[in-house]
Amino acid sequence: MKFGSQGVLAAVLASVAVPAVASAQTPEMEGAADVVIVTARLREEDPQQVPASLSVVGGEELTRTYTVNTNQLSQLVPALNYSSANPRNTAFTIRGLGSSVVAVSQANDGLEPGVGFYVDGVYHARPATAAFDFADVERIEVLRGPQGTLFGKNSVAGAISIVTKKPGFDFGAEAELSYGSRDFVQAKAAVTGPVAGDVLAFRLSGSVTRQDGYIWNVAQGERQNDIRNDAIRGQLLFQPSPDFSLRLIGDWANFRNDCCAQLFVRVAPTLKPAAQRYASLAANAPGGPYAPPSFNPYDRVTSNDAPLGVDTDEGGVSATADWKLGGTTLTSISAWRFWNWDAANDRDYTGLHIQTTQHIPSRQDQFSQEFRIGSNVPGPLEYVAGLYYFHQKITGRPISIYGPLATYWLLPASATRTSALLDGYQTDGRTDFRSESYGIFGEVTWRPVERFAVTGGLRYTYEEKDGVYDVRTFGGVAPTAALQADQQSILRAQSYSAHDGDGSASGRVNVAYDLMEGIMGYVGFAKGQKSGGINMSGLPVNASNQAVLTTAVVRPETNTTWEAGFKTRLFDDALTFNIDAYHIDVTDFQANVVDSSATVALRSYLANIPKVRVKGIEFDAAARIGSRLVLRALGAYSDGKYVRYPKSPCPIERTGTGTAQCDLSGQRMPGLPKWVGSAGGEYHVPLAIGAREGELFLRGDAVTRTRLLGDATGSAYTVIKGYTLVNGSIGYRSPRWEVAVFARNLFDKDYMQNLTVQAGNSGLIVGTPSEPRTVGVTLRTKWGG
Repeated sequence: MKFGSQGVLAAVLASVAVPAVASAQTPEMEGAADVVIVTARLREEDPQQVPASLSVVGGEELTRTYTVNTNQLSQLVPALNYSSANPRNTAFTIRGLGSSVVAVSQANDGLEPGVGFYVDGVYHARPATAAFDFADVERIEVLRGPQGTLFGKNSVAGAISIVTKKPGFDFGAEAELSYGSRDFVQAKAAVTGPVAGDVLAFRLSGSVTRQDGYIWNVAQGERQNDIRNDAIRGQLLFQPSPDFSLRLIGDWANFRNDCCAQLFVRVAPTLKPAAQRYASLAANAPGGPYAPPSFNPYDRVTSNDAPLGVDTDEGGVSATADWKLGGTTLTSISAWRFWNWDAANDRDYTGLHIQTTQHIPSRQDQFSQEFRIGSNVPGPLEYVAGLYYFHQKITGRPISIYGPLATYWLLPASATRTSALLDGYQTDGRTDFRSESYGIFGEVTWRPVERFAVTGGLRYTYEEKDGVYDVRTFGGVAPTAALQADQQSILRAQSYSAHDGDGSASGRVNVAYDLMEGIMGYVGFAKGQKSGGINMSGLPVNASNQAVLTTAVVRPETNTTWEAGFKTRLFDDALTFNIDAYHIDVTDFQANVVDSSATVALRSYLANIPKVRVKGIEFDAAARIGSRLVLRALGAYSDGKYVRYPKSPCPIERTGTGTAQCDLSGQRMPGLPKWVGSAGGEYHVPLAIGAREGELFLRGDAVTRTRLLGDATGSAYTVIKGYTLVNGSIGYRSPRWEVAVFARNLFDKDYMQNLTVQAGNSGLIVGTPSEPRTVGVTLRTKWGG
């Protein structure tokens, strides 16, 4: 088993680090261990008693590993993979399933994520909201496999559930300030306390993050891919009695950065005529030959000429009421949320004036209502049942504008095709997508005899979706019908509407048995369905250049999962070891695929892949050695393939000037490394300063991934090599304050975060390189609480 240039064991020995996840015990100063409690089944439980595969990262571990977003969370949870060319084009998958592979051309509002993203029980419909920083988190639970029988929204691949800290009835405050490389500044603070005795309490928290960009743009004389993030959250907790509580939450987060630059990585050969390949196009560019400022992406320099910028924010309000009636709890969760997006991209990724503007200002609003009833005391019969309603509206304005070199770069040379043909040629218009979802769900756990439990759950979901796509083209000079057709081959004017409505049943069954004290085995089966979707990024066209309306709606996606595993806790809780194996078949897998007829301008649309299969093994282990050392290791092996994909787009090296179609059956799935491992530990030594107790600590964490495919076609030129990443910190902590020196990417490892094929299929491959090492110092303090 190979893990790249450094193995997990080497990383552990180098950094002595560990993230505490999935049933981890958090080391306190005296070396004791506390179990992290989870609510994966909507009741408080020890995760070792939950017969399902899940990972849990506590708030302390998020703080001590400097984990502030979903991307960094994937370094602690091997089954979670994350990719983002920019926040709108964010994809996270569990076991390789969920959102499509990310490219700037592949955002599609009609595609629902297969992985549910929840904050305090509220579903966030757009994956882009997962790009924001975490704020005031108590713990994060990552559940693997279909989750429709417990969560409000149906999630076929898994769920990320973030639980934030509640208001307290005792005054307390905490603050954190960090400073590091490239003027990294991060400040966090929270304050909580009573408003009216022991009946009403508040909590107010916020964070600010700034860091200079790590990519230098020589054409514009500025740094790009910087960080400017802000977040604030306010809460009120009304608790007039032990049996009733009402929690009101309002939050807002902003992500306003000069990003997201992608750099020259390599050039792939194509089947197009030599004059239409990157080498010839760059060498013969009007105005003189073009070359990027560096052919090495890890020099982190670019000459992209179009302006870049991301301006996105999200927020909302929610009300969660819990009312205990004896052994039953009634729960209501009401929420409204919004998401705003605007960004400018350089879609040709060069210093040439090919495409001058590309952005899609968007606005999403959603409302959800969930009612639940569930048991709240352990017993031979435990249950939960609920009703769920969800509505969302997404509007967008697709804008693309081409420049004076677009004709030269994107169309074959011709006496009639002058630079004026595409200079100023552009699109404008609107998209409007609306969906409504209704669900009824329930799950029961029955313990007929001691040590044996059977769990069964059912769900029925009905959804209605409507989409309108209306985009016009104008500008440029096209005096003849042939030249107008040339323009439409680059940007199409299309107008269509579509409707989809369908209902589906899903469910799961699980059997668990305590083999002996501290050892549990379980086996489970689950079936889930993701509803059909509507293409909201334009449709492929036929030979007459007419939209193929039959592709406007895609079929539902069905997930069938088998799973079995063991959970153990041994040697007086000094050692935990969990392992599970799974087998997943997905039919009509929904994904963004490239329009294979669009060999001039790369486009994508939502479609179904006949069958996908993923199988694998996951484990996590944690050991407490004496009172000073905690070690941990996690790993995941995944084998994901397209079982049947006979009419697929072709990889860039097999793309020519005519319509191309390939068969990717048997090809590995993109974005899924075969092996992922994470390991480390913390060593602490008691050290009192005067009369104050405290400790010195050394910690860090390491993650390693093998190679993965960067796009859905399996191109050899979009393979992302494996890498090992190590983070660490050393410092001193006392009960009230802590100071530490930290390093992220300690060994300054170079790797690619994502790869993209240039629009126009010239063969240019661009990507986002890793951030270089960040070293800094952190001061934390807390009072009361």
